[in-house]
Parts: sequence; structure tokens; C-alpha cells
Amino acid sequence: MTCCLADGALPIACRKHLYALIIALLIGRRSRMNQNSLMPGPCNSTAIRKAARHLGRFYDLCMAQTGVRITQYAILNLLATRGALTIAELAEILVTDRATMGHNMRPLERDGLIRIAVGKNDRREREITLTEAGRAKEAAGRIAWEGAQRRFEAAFGKEDALAMRRVMQRVTTLDLERPE
Repeated sequence: MTCCLADGALPIACRKHLYALIIALLIGRRSRMNQNSLMPGPCNSTAIRKAARHLGRFYDLCMAQTGVRITQYAILNLLATRGALTIAELAEILVTDRATMGHNMRPLERDGLIRIAVGKNDRREREITLTEAGRAKEAAGRIAWEGAQRRFEAAFGKEDALAMRRVMQRVTTLDLERPE
């Protein structure tokens, strides 16, 4: 006995089989797509940017309760650990350009977390310091950041996370400024 009627209509029992088959095919297709998306592409820059966006979203979610993004917390943390720095020094440490650094600092200054003053040694420079509110925000942010670190290391592996940071540090020190 076949499941299908002569006119091509499917009885309820056969529809269940058909739906199960469609779902199985879709799941199989989705798992193949996921496997393909896990295969690294040939572009190193794209791979690093994808990972950075994924990790940035995760850290931003973990930091959301503090009211600062991970990029802003990195600035607050540097100022808390190293003291006053110029915009150029912050940009160099964080491997970014001065314009981006200025853009990232505007909300911190607006919210009273940092103070931007004329440089002591060079009046063209801008020296950045933490305010008391900035110190408090950095301390609160550190708790959220440490939680994000623990969660990431639990998922990725503590040793793999350390190895990844070492490799990324090497990448930032390569002399790639001028194409050959």
C-alpha cells in the first residue's frame, strides 16, 4: 500500500512523512551551510575582522550594564593603569588612528569620565586623564570585563585565548605599512 492517493493528494500520515523529510533536508542543508561558514576563507583581513566583530559584540553585551562599550572601557583602563596619556599615545597603544581615537573619546568626555587638556610639554598635544567618575566607571567596568574574559576563556579555552592574544600581538607588530 502506498501513502499517496491516486490523485496525488497526500493523506495526513504522508504529510507528516513529507514534513519530516523537508525538515531533515533543511537541517542537513543548514548544517552544511554552517560547516562551510566555519571553513576559513583565504582573506586574513576578513577572518580577523569577522572575529573582531563577533568578539566585540559579545564584550559589548557583557559591558552593557556599565554604560560603556568595550572600546571605551579599553581607554578608561589604559588611563587607570598608565596615568595621563596623549591622544597620539592612546592611538598608538590601541593601534588606531587619531581621528578614531578622538571619536571614541567624545562620549567619555561628554559623560565626565575623562578630562582633555592642552599638553604640558607640547601645546599642540591633548593630554587625557581620568576623572573621579571615570575611575569609578573603570572599576565597575573591570568587573564586567573580567566576567566576559572568564566566559570567553571557558568557551574558547584559556590556553587558546592566551595563544590567540599572542598571535594577534604579533600581527600588530608586523611591518606591513608599505606594500611592495
